[in-house]
Amino acid sequence: MDLSSYTLPELRRLQARIENEIRRRSDTTRRTLLKRMQKMAADEGLTLDDLLEATAPVAEAKPAAKRARRAPGKKTKPASVVKYRNPANPDQGWSGRGRKPQWALDWIAQGKSLEELAA
Repeated sequence: MDLSSYTLPELRRLQARIENEIRRRSDTTRRTLLKRMQKMAADEGLTLDDLLEATAPVAEAKPAAKRARRAPGKKTKPASVVKYRNPANPDQGWSGRGRKPQWALDWIAQGKSLEELAA
């Protein structure tokens, strides 16, 4: 379908018609599937609500189980222990790993030892 010959208002009308048709077909499909599932449940002596209630706890348990899994052989790192504290703001700490924070660099630039900041 070549859309290049359509004007902008024509394209917008076409878009609205397409969105309406998609919505209509989705609703029809949803209703049809719901009826089929209700019939299947009724054939087994159940209601659709019975089935949904029975599966709700299982569905909630899945994400937690997924989070607990990790790649085989992969070890978790222990949390970094703070070795140095900023004397101006004790809430700021540094483990001694990675890049030095600016407050540590400033401290060293003043000619002071990093060991003086030991927590």
